[in-house]
Amino acid sequence: MKSIVAKALFNSHSYAEYRKIVTDLLTEGKSTGNEQSESLTNYSKLNEARMNRLEKTITISDAIAEKLQHLDNHYIWLVLSEGWCGDAAQILPILNKMALASHKKIDLRIAFRDENDDLMSHYLTNGGRAIPKIIVICKEAGIVRADWGPRPKGATELMEKHKREVGAIDEKIKTDLQLWYLADKGISVQEELVEIMENIKYNRL
Repeated sequence: MKSIVAKALFNSHSYAEYRKIVTDLLTEGKSTGNEQSESLTNYSKLNEARMNRLEKTITISDAIAEKLQHLDNHYIWLVLSEGWCGDAAQILPILNKMALASHKKIDLRIAFRDENDDLMSHYLTNGGRAIPKIIVICKEAGIVRADWGPRPKGATELMEKHKREVGAIDEKIKTDLQLWYLADKGISVQEELVEIMENIKYNRL
């Protein structure tokens, strides 16, 4: 497992590098990932606008920032993502702001899912390759301590309820999910990840 994580880290990108790769591909009419289609490229374009907006509007509370700054160790948040993923577009700007607020206690690294099948296979959600998936690594020990994703609990419950009632992922639930993220303002992601980091700090994980 260590070698798989190390390989993904070697091929990973900073947040700024990830944004540039996605943007550059869009200028060529492409999306990230092995599969290419007009719909995926359109999702990537939409996500570009979302991320640009969130980078300007997302804030990290003083309470969250203080907890991040007082972690017991330095950590890497290795995120499996793709540019076409709507959940990733909503979550990555929050992770970036949290990493910045941590005063270097957290190093955010992003790896493309389709380039890291071995790692993705260890972090499936209900048997699926759902992203984003955050893998929390203790930088000093080089070991995985926890993982999180692909979305906050409230968003997961919304999706599961819709699937039970309708039986499929349709355009309505995609819209409802984006509205959920808009109303939540990034709070759930911050609180759930800080809870994980606190549990690691106090050896509850």
